[in-house]
Amino acid sequence: MPIFEYKCNDCGKKFDVLHKSSVNLEEVICPDCQSKNSKKLLSSFSASIGSSSDYSGGTCSDGSCGVPSYGGCANGMCGIN
Repeated sequence: MPIFEYKCNDCGKKFDVLHKSSVNLEEVICPDCQSKNSKKLLSSFSASIGSSSDYSGGTCSDGSCGVPSYGGCANGMCGIN
């Protein structure tokens, strides 16, 4: 089930909606003001590569996050298989 992030055009609140299907998206209603006037946002995603104890607190661009750096994920070589 896909999760989409929206921003209400009336009150400005950002919120997430879990849709039952990506084919038939339900009507989106702002949880704050009940407005139907919202915009779907482009969101980043998160991938799990191991347990939380594996994370060293660094950044993956320099290889200090526990994943070997092979030139960055943009070229498909981030070490996540």
